[in-house]
Amino acid sequence: MSNSIQYKPQQLNLLSELKPLLAPEWCCIRTHPKHEHIAAAQLSQIADLEVFNPRLCVERRTRRGPMRATESLFKNYLFARFVTETKLERVRFTPSVKTVLQFGNRLATIPDHVIEELKRTMAEYADMVFMETPLEGEEAEISSGPFQGEKGVITRVLPGRQRVEILLDLMGRRLPAEFSLTSIIFKPGLAMPSSLSLSQKPAEVCASSAA
Repeated sequence: MSNSIQYKPQQLNLLSELKPLLAPEWCCIRTHPKHEHIAAAQLSQIADLEVFNPRLCVERRTRRGPMRATESLFKNYLFARFVTETKLERVRFTPSVKTVLQFGNRLATIPDHVIEELKRTMAEYADMVFMETPLEGEEAEISSGPFQGEKGVITRVLPGRQRVEILLDLMGRRLPAEFSLTSIIFKPGLAMPSSLSLSQKPAEVCASSAA
């Protein structure tokens, strides 16, 4: 006697209709703060699930000097491709995962071609180190020299000369002074190629893809 399952024609038709509905989709995963790499490692252990956590090498200026680190392109977000009908709950309860992004009751999914384009772009810049750049109007602190410890507002950025102009309060007067980028500590922005679309958050990427 055979133990194989025998399906009726009606059941086979139902299975064939369900098959397209069980196709994997790219979803946007929100992680706990600074846990993108941990969430990615945990998710990668789930069978038939693909994780994409785009990361960049960034050089930041600190009081101890320039420091390099690999950081996620989208802070607190990554992407995962899986069959939502069968794996959604497991993904939601994966350690370091905060939530799977939704718009109302609809999952925020991303078309394959959008992720593939982002993967190609990330591959192009894989060997590049991205530098922090100061932002006009932000406060900066002088980290070396005779004005060490003084704070002022950045009034002009001179990228070609790697210098900035800062408005300092000295002896009751507000005076502009130029400093090299290596001698100040500032709130960073990153000089990025426009092709990385860093102005968009993952939620905006999902929304524009669904439009």
